[in-house]
Amino acid sequence: MPFNFDAISTPFRMQPGLRRLASGAHQLTPTRPGEPVLLEKLAVLTSHPDQALLISPGFDPYPATRALFDHAAAEHPDAWRCESDGTVRALHLGWAVKDGVPLPNDSDALIEIGHCLAALTPDWRSTALWCLAFAEDLAVIDGSNAHIPWLAVCLPSHWAPERKIGRHFAEVHAPVADNQLLIAASDHLARLVTGRDRWERWVWNITSHPHLDAHPTRHVPQGWPADAEAGSLAALAFLRTERQTFIPLADHRQAVFTIHVESQPLVAAINDPAHAQCLHDALHSMSAAVLAYRGLTDARDRLLSWLSARGAGDIG
Repeated sequence: MPFNFDAISTPFRMQPGLRRLASGAHQLTPTRPGEPVLLEKLAVLTSHPDQALLISPGFDPYPATRALFDHAAAEHPDAWRCESDGTVRALHLGWAVKDGVPLPNDSDALIEIGHCLAALTPDWRSTALWCLAFAEDLAVIDGSNAHIPWLAVCLPSHWAPERKIGRHFAEVHAPVADNQLLIAASDHLARLVTGRDRWERWVWNITSHPHLDAHPTRHVPQGWPADAEAGSLAALAFLRTERQTFIPLADHRQAVFTIHVESQPLVAAINDPAHAQCLHDALHSMSAAVLAYRGLTDARDRLLSWLSARGAGDIG
């Protein structure tokens, strides 16, 4: 789904920004062989599953994963199927998991996916197949205590899932700059998104990191070149966005939190003067703490110059 520029607010504030999802709005995005998101997820699940697939001791993930699998099958029956015996099938990828055993659906099934699934413990294989079949990353939110007891996150945005598992929603957001609104609303948000309604929010940043996977130990953040002028700097920049939604399990006081990360070269993403002006105004209003947290301090003035030119109609 294209990034919703209406979600950019000025002055910029670190805030929940939740919006109710319209009836019938999709929350999930199927992948297909060869897509970058699938390839990056497969690389993480093959080499770093212990940093992506995480569960708190004693937590039962079955209600959440069952709801997730059923939601995916209802929303995208051409991509995901749940069978009465518990088998799940990723139809675009050519793989299934039955009784914890990965099985190819057809002769075109990518062997790398089979190797990846076989290397995982059986209790994670169905979830891992889902993670490859869809672009979204996942977390479970427990509305009774506002903790995060389960994560399946391959493409984090400069945070380490293994350091967040089992923690309170407020603790998860503790490192975020200017986080007062998020922290104050933590318990209320946890109760809200685990109710009956579906919600979404959008997050964005401008970064020099080109990949979807931005785990801080796997990819050291790149600095901005000090001698690059505005146009050259913009050519090195990427607009990284996240669409976050909540699939509620009201009867269990839980929600599955979905995170769809996308990244586009900034010069391709900002091809509308109104979008450029919107981004300019939000960036201009960021506090020094937020700029530092987002790695934008050194790039701010040059990005503002480039965005101002685009906002004036110079989109060449």
